[in-house]
Amino acid sequence: MIQLSLYTTLGCHLCTQLEGLVATLANQKVWLHHIEISDDDALVERYGVRIPVLVDSDGNELDRGFELARLSDWLRERGWLDEAALAAFTTPPDTSAPKGAHERDGRRFLG
Repeated sequence: MIQLSLYTTLGCHLCTQLEGLVATLANQKVWLHHIEISDDDALVERYGVRIPVLVDSDGNELDRGFELARLSDWLRERGWLDEAALAAFTTPPDTSAPKGAHERDGRRFLG
C-alpha cells in the first residue's frame, strides 16, 4: 500500500482532482493522510499557494500534482505508476463507426 500525505484545505477542488488522479494512476491501493493547512500558520505560510502538495514517506514533495504529466512522472520514479491506466487515460477515444454500422440519410444504423 502506498502511503502519502496530502497538504490540503477545505473546499480545495484541485485537491479533490489530485486524489482522483492518484487513485486512478497508482498501481496499488493508496492511503492519503490529509493535513489541513488552515489550522497552522506555519503550514499556511509554507503551502498556502502551493496546495495540493503530495508528500511520500521520504519527504519528497510534489507541487501541482493535478497536472497529469507531473503526477505520472512522480509516480513512475517511485515504481507506483500503472502504465496501462495512464495509457487508457491519455489515449483518445476511438471515434470510428462500430463494425456493421452504416449511415443513410445522415442517420447511423447498426447491423
